[in-house]
Amino acid sequence: MKAKLNLDETGINYWLRSFLHILAFGPSKVVAATVLLTLFLFVPQAWIAWQASRNFNSIIKNELRLQNLSDKITYFDEVLTMSARMNAAISNSTWEQRYRLFEPQLDAAIKESIKLAPQAYTTEDAKNTDAANQRLVAMEYQSFDLVRSGEKEAAQALLSSREYKTEKQKYAAGVTSRNRSISLQLQQKVADYRKQLLWSTFASVVSLVMLIPAWLAVLHLLQGYLKARKIAQAALEKTNQELETTVYKRTQELRKRNMQLQQTLQELQKTQVQLVQTEKMSSLGQMVAGIAHEINNPVSFVYGNLVHTQKYTQDLLKLVELYQQNYPNPPQSIQAEIEATDLDFLSQDFIQLLKSMKIGMQRIQEIVQSLRTFSRLDEAEVKEVDIHEGIDSTLMILQHRLRATHEQPEISVIKEYGLLPPVKCYPGQLNQVFMNILTNAIDAIGDRYLQPTPDTINSNPSFIRIYTVVIAESWVEIHIIDNGSGIPDKILSRLFDPFFTTKPVGKGKGLGLSISYQIVVNKHAGRLYCNSTPEQGTEFVIEIPIAQLQDVHKI
Repeated sequence: MKAKLNLDETGINYWLRSFLHILAFGPSKVVAATVLLTLFLFVPQAWIAWQASRNFNSIIKNELRLQNLSDKITYFDEVLTMSARMNAAISNSTWEQRYRLFEPQLDAAIKESIKLAPQAYTTEDAKNTDAANQRLVAMEYQSFDLVRSGEKEAAQALLSSREYKTEKQKYAAGVTSRNRSISLQLQQKVADYRKQLLWSTFASVVSLVMLIPAWLAVLHLLQGYLKARKIAQAALEKTNQELETTVYKRTQELRKRNMQLQQTLQELQKTQVQLVQTEKMSSLGQMVAGIAHEINNPVSFVYGNLVHTQKYTQDLLKLVELYQQNYPNPPQSIQAEIEATDLDFLSQDFIQLLKSMKIGMQRIQEIVQSLRTFSRLDEAEVKEVDIHEGIDSTLMILQHRLRATHEQPEISVIKEYGLLPPVKCYPGQLNQVFMNILTNAIDAIGDRYLQPTPDTINSNPSFIRIYTVVIAESWVEIHIIDNGSGIPDKILSRLFDPFFTTKPVGKGKGLGLSISYQIVVNKHAGRLYCNSTPEQGTEFVIEIPIAQLQDVHKI
C-alpha cells in the first residue's frame, strides 16, 4: 500500500511539473485552456447523463403503463365475453348495454398500448390476434341480434360453439404472445440503458483523470496569485493608513481654517448688512425729514390762514343775515341771484367745508409729525423717549396697509399699553424694529387671507395686538401678536439668520429680522425672541433695559 501511494504521488507530481512548465507560456492561457477543457468534457457528459436519465424514466413509465394496459385489456375482454353470454342466457338488455359501455374502453386501451409499443402490434401473430378479436366481436354482435329477435337458444348455441371457443383461444394465445413481445422489448431497452450508463461512467472516469491535473495546476496558480495579492494588499493597507493619517491631519487643519473663514464671513456679512441698512435708513431719514419740512411749511401756512378764513366767513355770513333781516324784500335781480346760488345751503355747507379742510390739514400735520418721530435723525445718540410714541408713529405710517382692500380685510390694532417710564434707547433704530415686525405681521395676515370669504372674515377677524409692560423693575417688554399664518417649527430656529427669507423673490431679502435682532441684542443689550403656532399666529417679544450702559452701545 505504501509503494502504491508513492507511485500515485509520483504520477501526480509529474503532471504538476508538466503543467507548471506550461505556465511559462502564460497563467491566463492555462486557466482558459483548463476551463475550455472542462466545458468540452463536462457538457457532453452532462448531456449523456441527462439522456440516460430520461431513457430510464421513460422505460419505467412505459413498463408500468403497458403492464397496467395489459391488465385492463384482459379485464375488459373478460367483461365483454361475460356480458355477451349473460345476455344470451337471461335475455336481459342490461347486459348488452354493459357490453356497449365497456367496448370503447377496450378499444382505447388497445390504441394506447399500440402507441407505447408499436413493434408488438406489427407481427404476424398480432395480426392473427386482431383477426380473431374481430371474429369474436362479430359473433357477439350476432348473439345480440338473435336475442332481440327472440332466438335465445340460437344465441346460446352460438356463444357455446366450437368456433367461438377456438377464436377465443386464438385471441388469448395472441394476447399472451403480445405481452411476451412487449416484455422482451422492455428488456432490450433496459439492456441498452445499462450499456449507455456503462459508457457514460467510463467517460466520466477518463474526464476526471484529465481534469484533476489541470485543476491542480490552476489551484497552484490561484495560490500564487492570492499570496501575491495578500502581499500587495498589506502594502496597500499600510499606504492607505499613512494616507488617511495625512488626510486626517490636513482635514483638521482645513476644517479649522474653514471655521475661521466662516466666522469672518459671518462677521463681514453682519457688518455689511448693518452698513447697508444704516446708509439706507440715513438716506431715508434725510429724505423723510426733507419731505416733512417742505410739506410742513405750506401746511402751516394753509392751516394758519384757515383760522382767519373761518372767522372772515362767519363775519360775512352774519352780515348777510343782518342784511336779510333789515331788507326782507330786496330787488328782483338780487332775489334771483339768491335763489340761483341757494344761499341757505351755501351758508351751511361752506362752514362744514372749512371744518373738513381744517381736519384734513390737522391730519397732514399728524402724518408729518409721525414721519419726523419715526426717522429721529436728530436723535442719533441714546435718549429718553416714550416707547408708545414710537409705536404710534410706526402704525401711522403703516395705516394704508391696515385698511381693507380687495386682497385682505381690515386689520384692527388692539393697543394695551402699560404704564412705561421713559426709556433710554436709540429711538430711530427701535422704530425700525417696530416697522420690521409689524410689516411681517401684516404680510402673515395677508397670507392667511389669500382667498378671503365673508364667513372666514367674520369667524376669525384679523388683528394685531400690542401690549407693553414693565418687568423686573428695570426692563420693558413689548409684545406684538398677530393671528396670521404662523411660522413652521423647521424654520423658526433660522428666523434671525441674515438673508434667510420665505417670501418670494423680489418681495423679501431676509434682512429685516436679522437687523432687528442686531439692534435689540447688540445695540440695546436686550432680547428678541419669537413664539409661533402654524395656522394660529405669531408673537414677537422685545425686551430692553430702561437705562442703557455706555459700554453696550458698541457692536
